[in-house]
Parts: sequence; C-alpha cells; structure tokens
Amino acid sequence: MLKKYFDNSLYLFKLFIGSKIRLKLIVNREILEEKMLLESVKKRFSVRKFKEKEIEKEKLNALLKAAQLAPSARNIQPWKFVVVNDKEKRKKLTDICKGQKFVSQAPATIVLCANNTDYTMTCGQKAYTIDSAIAGEHIALQATEMGLGSCWIGAFYHDKMADLINLPDDYKIVGLLPIGYPDVEKKKRSLKPIEEIVSYNSF
Repeated sequence: MLKKYFDNSLYLFKLFIGSKIRLKLIVNREILEEKMLLESVKKRFSVRKFKEKEIEKEKLNALLKAAQLAPSARNIQPWKFVVVNDKEKRKKLTDICKGQKFVSQAPATIVLCANNTDYTMTCGQKAYTIDSAIAGEHIALQATEMGLGSCWIGAFYHDKMADLINLPDDYKIVGLLPIGYPDVEKKKRSLKPIEEIVSYNSF
C-alpha cells in the first residue's frame, strides 16, 4: 500500500515537473520568436546593389507565401503580386524607375498591384494602399530572414509599368520591390529617440 502511494506521488511529481518544463519551453520559445522578428526588423535595410545570383524557387515561394498571409481590410485581399524576372523585361525597369539601375540589376522585382481601389475605410484612408503596404513589408521581412534584400520603390512611371505587366484597368500599382542577394553592407543611420516618436493616451 505504501509502495503504491509512493509510486503515485512520484508519478504526480514527475508530471508536475514535466508540465513546468514544458511551460517554460513554450514561454522561452515565444520570447525567442519575438527576438528573432525584432532582429529581422533591425537587419532590414534598403538594398540598392545586388549580386548576380538567382533567387532559389523555394525562397521566392516563401516570399509570396508571406505576402499571402498579410491581413487586409474586411479580408478583401485586393492584391495581385506580379513577379518580373524575365531578363528582357528587367532591362526596361531602369527607365520605368527613373534611371534607378539597381532595379534592373535585381534578379526579381515583385510588383504590388491591387484592385477594389474605391473602397475607403471609415478613417478616410484608401484600404488598398494600406493592405498592399502591409503585404509588401511581409515580403521585405521574410526576405531579410532568408538572407535576401529588398528596396521599396515608389519612384516609377505607373503607365509604363502597367504596360510592361499588362495591368488590367481596374488595378493600380502601389509599389515595386526589387529582390535579390545584397552586394552591399547596411550603413548606420540615425533614429529619432523613442521618447520623441511615442506618447501614451494623448498626443
């Protein structure tokens, strides 16, 4: 009888210790994941020089999956991501992007397109631009995580880019993201103090 009681007590003790360890592992994993995300945010920078190296198909798919997972207003998902990796089309990107040669240098450029452009949220902002920007940053961070680099391009001629990708009339191009392996190191940049850009409960 005493042995059975001892065995049960030992079992409960092991179960308790095991639960504490599992809980600690879960908490530590969540903290690690948060730190990993923050590290990717810190490492991301606008890359304007790329190596002559193709992006692996698996990595390109991962970038597009990250974009697909982005949230959108009313879950409309207004986006269409056009990957420009054809060499002849890439050559035309320099002219389209106002002489920015590095855009043509990138092995792939993701064009962020969206429809449903008439929908305005209650706050007065057009949803498609914000939704597309969120998806674009998903791409940028996923790229950083995989050793790739990107640069948000807003300086481009919309009509020329639309012609290049055969954009339907009900779509607009929000931005371009040239993607590739960086051939340049991140430079230090100054940031405003956190106290200057954050306030609580009132401006």
